[in-house]
Amino acid sequence: MKAVAYHRYGGPETLSAEEIAIPDLSDDQVLVRVHAVSLNLSDWECLQGTPLYARIGGLRKPARRVLGSDIAGVVESVGTGVTRFRPGDSVYGDNLGLKGGFAEYAVAPESVLAHKPDSLSFAEASTLPQAGAIALQGIAGAGPGDAVLINGAGGGSGSFAIQLAKRLGAHVTGVDNGEKLEFMRSLGADEVIDYRERDFTRAGTYDLVLDLVAQRSVFAYHRAIARGGRYRCVGGTTRTLLRLVTAGTVVGGLTGRRLGVLAVKPGPAHFTPLADLCTAGETRIHIDRRFALDDVPEALAYIGAGHALGKVVIEVS
Repeated sequence: MKAVAYHRYGGPETLSAEEIAIPDLSDDQVLVRVHAVSLNLSDWECLQGTPLYARIGGLRKPARRVLGSDIAGVVESVGTGVTRFRPGDSVYGDNLGLKGGFAEYAVAPESVLAHKPDSLSFAEASTLPQAGAIALQGIAGAGPGDAVLINGAGGGSGSFAIQLAKRLGAHVTGVDNGEKLEFMRSLGADEVIDYRERDFTRAGTYDLVLDLVAQRSVFAYHRAIARGGRYRCVGGTTRTLLRLVTAGTVVGGLTGRRLGVLAVKPGPAHFTPLADLCTAGETRIHIDRRFALDDVPEALAYIGAGHALGKVVIEVS
């Protein structure tokens, strides 16, 4: 089968199209003929091998040759222990453990997949698993009148988080680069901040901050949280994450604020609620660009440069 693979950490230039064997199935796994796979920041991090946690399982060289976790496609075959799917079923899910989506076929555990809603295209369904789980859990607990700030709000997870927070009645501030201000407004953000022009940690205080690109000090984040408020980060530099789980816990506890890293729970139970909202027309999926399988390097470079408005999708077949 055709795949886009890499053998060392680096930039998009390390990727190349190759012919590799279709992976074998274990008893609890499903072989999916991939129709679409959406890109996440985690793909860019695993390509580069940075932050350091992106090298888990492969410190010196990649543990998985083929990236791409948010897959959507048709079941080709199933392992002997699989009961929820059969050949011909349309499925989607976050295959973060095994990846392999930048290929014509991918193997995934039965547990990470869900049946694709008929009203969603494969490309649309592929945008939901990882970004949806992050957005749903990231804004959980927000309510009417709460001041919510989302840093990195113009990307995949952020574009869903804005809409979900507004649906809960929150006053939403979106932070991203200047190219994305109008896009964030179109999703419902009440206020927008260009992080290149203004420090959002000095722009006011918030009941909830969801940070998708954490790179600041614990004290800067503490300054932006109202008493009784919460700061949750998903991703960021290794140094920032370590400081948040140590000093952030102490500083927040002493001052009536909660600062920490959001441990995102994966799996269909954590992304299908967003699919329900999308099929009902209550939440919008925005696909910025679509690329062919051969163009994975270009697509990842686009993500890595921070240009994407919402989601970017590779259409495989």
